[in-house]
Amino acid sequence: MKKIYSIPLVRGLVWLVVGLVIGIAAVAGIRAALGLDATGRYLFTEHAWVFGGFVGTLAFIATHGVMGDWFKWWRGQDTPEHHEDPASWLKYLGPSLDHKVIGIQYTITAIILLVVGGTFALIFRTELSFEGQQFLNPDQYNTLMSLHGMLMIVSILLGIAGLMNYLVPLLIGAADMAFPRLNAFSFWIAVPAAVWLLLSMPLGGVETGWTGYPPLSANPAKIGQQMFFLGVFVAGWSSVLGALNLIATVARMRAKGMTAFRLPIFVWASIATSLIALTATQLIGLSFQMVMFQRLFGMGFFDPAKGGNPVLFQHLFWFYSHPAVYVFILPGLGVVSELLPPLIRKPLFGYKWVAMSSFGIALVGFLVWAHHMFTSGMNEYLRVPFMYSTLLVAVPTGVKFFSWVATIWKGKIPTPMPSAFLFTIGAIVVFLMGGLTGPPNATVSTDLHLHDTYWIVGHFHDTLFGGFVFPFFAALYYWFPKATGRRLDERLGRLHFWLMTPAFLVLSSGMMRIGLLGMRRRIFDYDPALGFENMHVTLTVAAFLIAFSIAIFIYNMIVSVKEGDPAPGNIWNSRSPEWQVPSPMPAHNYETPFEVVGEPYDYGLPGSKYVEFMKK
Repeated sequence: MKKIYSIPLVRGLVWLVVGLVIGIAAVAGIRAALGLDATGRYLFTEHAWVFGGFVGTLAFIATHGVMGDWFKWWRGQDTPEHHEDPASWLKYLGPSLDHKVIGIQYTITAIILLVVGGTFALIFRTELSFEGQQFLNPDQYNTLMSLHGMLMIVSILLGIAGLMNYLVPLLIGAADMAFPRLNAFSFWIAVPAAVWLLLSMPLGGVETGWTGYPPLSANPAKIGQQMFFLGVFVAGWSSVLGALNLIATVARMRAKGMTAFRLPIFVWASIATSLIALTATQLIGLSFQMVMFQRLFGMGFFDPAKGGNPVLFQHLFWFYSHPAVYVFILPGLGVVSELLPPLIRKPLFGYKWVAMSSFGIALVGFLVWAHHMFTSGMNEYLRVPFMYSTLLVAVPTGVKFFSWVATIWKGKIPTPMPSAFLFTIGAIVVFLMGGLTGPPNATVSTDLHLHDTYWIVGHFHDTLFGGFVFPFFAALYYWFPKATGRRLDERLGRLHFWLMTPAFLVLSSGMMRIGLLGMRRRIFDYDPALGFENMHVTLTVAAFLIAFSIAIFIYNMIVSVKEGDPAPGNIWNSRSPEWQVPSPMPAHNYETPFEVVGEPYDYGLPGSKYVEFMKK
């Protein structure tokens, strides 16, 4: 038991539970002493569980070890710049100052949450396959549907953080992130956040969908709703602190000669993403915190009877949550632009325009939030400017599409096509579907009919799969050899792609079709007279095929870590600096500094160089 308890993750989770119990007991004791609960349910009040969650989060962080160096510094003790990580896989269960280890921790956690959230979707999709109630009651359905949405969003945020943490220091020639300890803290604060989200299930569940709209969410009937809000609030700290760290890293730690327009496109996308996360994440945390306070203390922020306004919540929520879509997709689009040139063996067409388009998307993304509110009772005169600003997003997004098409034109298509290339092309196709189905949601006249139908569900899945999931897998197939020194099995990779892609296209297009026919989203059952049953069966089969394809990928990843074909060198013949050194990367990245002497994507141009390593 001592060995198990010595693992930082286990120790932290034990104290998380202890802190939760202490916090609940403290509030319960105070309420009992003051006679504030006539029912005698002192241990089962929202006040007790929210305070317990807060204490449990602090207990996890304090005992896990991620703040160990800060505690030493406060006591006046020396803290080394870097700690030697354990040689075994146990290093991923404890605090590390190595950005590569932290990037892998983020990525594995993202995959775990992806599996959990996807499993929830399979359960409620099975319920929807046939008319009438099958095995879930409405409350259970609502909880699974709500947690599916939020867990997948948190999974995507962690996956993005994983890619940026691992890749950005390598791409700019830095030894690590600017603030390694803050980097570790940013990851580990997400662990209790995930625990609180999952704990909402046994505490009454969540009935509001992932958006948590009041007045329904302000009804203090279920403790689970509060734990849902607490989980999202804590997860927001991970996003904000990680964004701050990345901006500082790129601003201060670039290699010699790496001027703005010699940065890799993925770094441009990461900066734009981090600016959104740094400036907008507070809004979702604030909106959820206000609902928590309304439930806990009777504040009337969104209660019309007390002078509040529930539409205010939607403004606060969507001011973050629509820019958050670009937090999800900008790194993915950056991956597509990063991988096409070495795989096609051509320069990236319109490099400067592609770089600036990420900032264009980020800027316009802050001006479009109210298109989610055309049906909310918002003032009508606001609809038109938000319609035009939403349509304007197509301009910088179109720049990326034209760049990709021009880059592929007359390029050297690799044969056989590696999995990284397949998922890159798949991302372009699927994201194009998401882009083409977006304008009907932006125009007022069509959105009034499409809003809250399955059309929106299909469009949203197209956007997230094309903007993140497909690029995420492309990145993993491409950079897995850099992280491990071994290749993923290409036969399993192609099977993964050819199972997932057609199944997903059936799923998303089927969702949009039944949405056009009148199928409402977030509902437990549907009218048999509508004839949706056959389509729902088809959608459920497609969802299970997607799940099976991802299971193949996870198996491939686990087996390939030890048994994959060795890949010690520059297997992609890339100009990027991380591929100029052996794989896996050394602990401190580049033993010899390099200087940037050329353009990053001049593939196929004889004699051109991007980086030149300095002599020792």
